[in-house]
Amino acid sequence: MERHGFIHDMLDVKVLILYVMSLVELPVTAQTIYELCLQDDCLSYMDVQQAIPQMVDTGHLQRVADGKFLITEKGRDTEQLTNDSIAFPVRHRAQAAVEALNRAAKREQFIQTEIRAQENGDYVVSMRLNDLHGQLMHLELTMPTRLQAKKVETAYRNNPELVYQAVIIGLVDDETEGT
Repeated sequence: MERHGFIHDMLDVKVLILYVMSLVELPVTAQTIYELCLQDDCLSYMDVQQAIPQMVDTGHLQRVADGKFLITEKGRDTEQLTNDSIAFPVRHRAQAAVEALNRAAKREQFIQTEIRAQENGDYVVSMRLNDLHGQLMHLELTMPTRLQAKKVETAYRNNPELVYQAVIIGLVDDETEGT
């Protein structure tokens, strides 16, 4: 019986991993590599888990802090030679997955939050929003419980732009400009 899909052997797995890693902008975990490569029905989790250490040993990938991986120059050179062997649909889906990951990672760099316990038992949620030029907003709210502080932090992380916009609109409302 003929196998369908792009992945037929370990070499195909490694070629796909190199392609994905050449597009990733930040170090990623083995789990993330698997999720980004999961664009072909014939790829298995165990294939990726087996390929990654082999690729570290051959110098195509580098293990960095926190168990994350980056592509090396040797890996980039090899990827340039092999990327045309990836089936177009697999390449296209993998590229879209990596672009979504890169967008989320860039967005995350501009959002900072922290929860600090106060001596009186309250919790301060510190929320910052930055852009390429520096800090746009720093807002701190005091909440009576850690659960409420965590909810505020999560809501802010999901929609920092809306919070920023609401603050700006509230402070620079046309009706208050003349007063």
